[in-house]
Amino acid sequence: MNRCFAVFLLVFGFSFPAAADKPNIVIFLADDLGYGDLGCYGHPRIKTPSLDAFAKEGVRLTQCYAASAVCSPSRSAILTGRTPHRNGVYTWIAEGSEVHLRTSEIALPKLLKEAGYATCHVGKWHLNGKFNDPAQPQPGDHGYDHWMATQNNAGPSHKNPTNFVRNGKLVGKLEGFSAPLVADEAVDWLTTKRDKSKPFFLAVWTHEPHLPIETDLEFQKPFADLGEDLRQHHGNVSQLDHAFGKLMKSLDEQKLTDTTFVFFTSDNGPEGDGTKNRTRGSAGGLRGRKRAMYEGGIRVPGMARWPGQIKPNTTADGKVVGSDLFPTVLGVCGVKPPADRVIDGADVLPLLTGKVANADRKVPLYWRLNMAPNNLYMAMRDGDWKVLASQDFSKVELYDLKADPKEANDLSGKETERLAAMTKRLKELNTEIEKAGPDWWKRLGDNGGRPVKKK
Repeated sequence: MNRCFAVFLLVFGFSFPAAADKPNIVIFLADDLGYGDLGCYGHPRIKTPSLDAFAKEGVRLTQCYAASAVCSPSRSAILTGRTPHRNGVYTWIAEGSEVHLRTSEIALPKLLKEAGYATCHVGKWHLNGKFNDPAQPQPGDHGYDHWMATQNNAGPSHKNPTNFVRNGKLVGKLEGFSAPLVADEAVDWLTTKRDKSKPFFLAVWTHEPHLPIETDLEFQKPFADLGEDLRQHHGNVSQLDHAFGKLMKSLDEQKLTDTTFVFFTSDNGPEGDGTKNRTRGSAGGLRGRKRAMYEGGIRVPGMARWPGQIKPNTTADGKVVGSDLFPTVLGVCGVKPPADRVIDGADVLPLLTGKVANADRKVPLYWRLNMAPNNLYMAMRDGDWKVLASQDFSKVELYDLKADPKEANDLSGKETERLAAMTKRLKELNTEIEKAGPDWWKRLGDNGGRPVKKK
C-alpha cells in the first residue's frame, strides 16, 4: 500500500478488516447420502455420532435440497450459485467428456481467494471430463491454492485408492479408506500448509457412500447381524461420519471452531433401489431415489454450524438448495456476488439463524435432468407446491408437499388453475435457462457428455 495513502487512512479513521475478523468456511459434501441415512435424520441402525453431535451444535434442515439428482450438476451449483443447465454442467460427467465447469463461470473459491482467503479442495472433484489435463480447467484454475482430488470415484474402491492427484501430480497408492484419507489431507493442510495469516475456505467432498463401496472392518462391527451388503453400506456411512469427526476435532484443537461456518450436505439421493447390492441408502420414506425428480432424488441432509450466529440444537423447515451456498457464503464473508449474471441461489443465512422462516428468492427452486426416470425430466417448487414435467410437457404432475411430502397424491387433475400457472412459469424458466447456458445437452448424449450413438 502507498505509504502516504496509509497515513491518510489512519488519520481519518479508515481501516481494512483484519483476517481474524473474517470467518473461515468449511463445506463438507457427502456422495449419494440419502435423506434418511443419518441417525439425526431418523435412521434406525446407522451410527453417526459425529454428525448427530454436530446437528445439536447448530441447525438441522428438514427441507434441504441438492441442485440436481446426480453428482456433477449439484457440485457445479454449489460453486457458482447457478442452476446446472445455466452453468453448463447439465449431467454427470464421464471420463473424457467435453463437459466441464468453464472458467467463464466465477467459482466461489476464486472470489474468496481474491478477497484474501486461503483455499483448499480435497476429495471428489467431478467437474470435468479431462481430469488433470490442461485441455480443461482443474481445481486450481477455479481458485484453489491446494487440492487433492479424483475425477470421479475413488479407485479401485474406497480401500487403498490409487487415483488421487495432488496439485497436478499423481499421489500413488494410499493406505486406508477414502473418507478418512480425505479428512487427513484436510487436517494436514489446516495444520501445516495453509497461510495462517489468512482466513480459509475448505471444501471436503468425500466419496462415501458412493459405489464402489469398501468399508473398514471397524465400522462394519456394529452391523454384524446383517448381511455383507448392508454391513458394507451402513458401515460406509459410519466411516464418513468418522472422517467428519476427525475434521471437527481438528478445528477444536486449533481453536478454530468459534470462527468457522461449517455446512454439511449431500449431492443427491441414494443410489439403486435400496434392496440389493451395496446400494442400501435410505430416502427417509420419500418417493424416488438418485436421478429422480421426486423428493427422494433431491432432498438431502443439511446442517450448519456457526457459533454465536446460528443457535444450537435448532431445526429449520425453510427450503435450502445447493446453489444457495454460493450467495450465503459470500454474504458470511462480506464478499459481493458477481453483478453481471443471474444467481439462482439465495442468501439463506437469515433462515439458518432463525430470523426468517423462508428465504427471499428471485428464482423458484428448479431442477432438470435429462436422464431422470418416469419421463419426468424437470421440476419446480414454489412455496409448498411442486410441479414435475416431461421434456415436452406432455406429462405433468402436481403435489402439495406440505400435506403430502411423500408425493403419493398427484393433484394435477384437481388443481387445474394452479397447475396451469405453475406449468407456464416452469416453461418460461426452462426456456430462459436453456438460452443462458451452453448447448452441450443438445449436441451430446445424457451419458456424461458422450456423443449420442446413432443406430
